[in-house]
Amino acid sequence: MPYLALDTSGGIAVAVVDDDGSVAARAADTQPRQHAERLAPCIAAVLAEAGVGAGDLDGVVVGTGPAQFTGLRAGLVTARTLARALEVPVLGVPSFAATALVALETLDEGSQVVVVTDARRHEVYWARYARDDRLRIRAVDGPGVAAPVDVPTHGAVLVGRGAPLVAPTDDHLAGLDPDPAALCTVALALRDHGEPTPCEPLYLRRPDAVPPAQVAQVRQ
Repeated sequence: MPYLALDTSGGIAVAVVDDDGSVAARAADTQPRQHAERLAPCIAAVLAEAGVGAGDLDGVVVGTGPAQFTGLRAGLVTARTLARALEVPVLGVPSFAATALVALETLDEGSQVVVVTDARRHEVYWARYARDDRLRIRAVDGPGVAAPVDVPTHGAVLVGRGAPLVAPTDDHLAGLDPDPAALCTVALALRDHGEPTPCEPLYLRRPDAVPPAQVAQVRQ
C-alpha cells in the first residue's frame, strides 16, 4: 500500500512510503525557491525509482508547515490536485511533527523538542513536541512565530535549521529537515486513531506580498 509523501516547507522532500514505514524511494532538494517548477519532476523521478505508478498510490501525505507562503502553497496544491485526480485521500500533517519525530527517536525517553525554522523578518517559526504512545508524537505548545529570544525553550532540545538562531545547537539536530517518511508515519497514526489530518496551511502570518489598497472612489 504505497503512499506518496511530500513536503515543501523548506526545500523539497518527496518519498514513496509503504504503510509499514518502509521507504521505496526518496529524493530531496534543499533549494528554498522554485518549488512549483521543481516539485513535479521530483515526484515523477521518485515514482519511477520506486517502480510505482501514480495509479498504484493509496494516498498522498503532505506537510502543512508552518512555512513561507509560496513554497508551502506549491506542495499543498500539488498534493490536493494529485489526490483528487487519483481519487485517493490526502492527509495533512504539520511539517514540524516529522522533524520532531526523527529528533525524538535519537533522544532519551521523556525528552521534549522545540522545532525551529527561519521565518525571516528577524523571527522564527517554532513548536514544542513530546512522544505519544498512541499517536507517536504530540504538540505540547505552538506552533507560533516569534523573535528568537521569545521562543519558550526551557527543558527542551532545540532542533531544526532555525535552532541556531535561538541558541547553540548540536549540528546534527540543527540540520534536520522534515522527513517525508516520518510525515507518513505520523499521518497514518492520526488516521488510524480517528484524528483529523487537515490540509490547511500553517502560514501563521500574512504573506510578504499583498495587493495594493483599494483606491477610494471619489464622489462626483
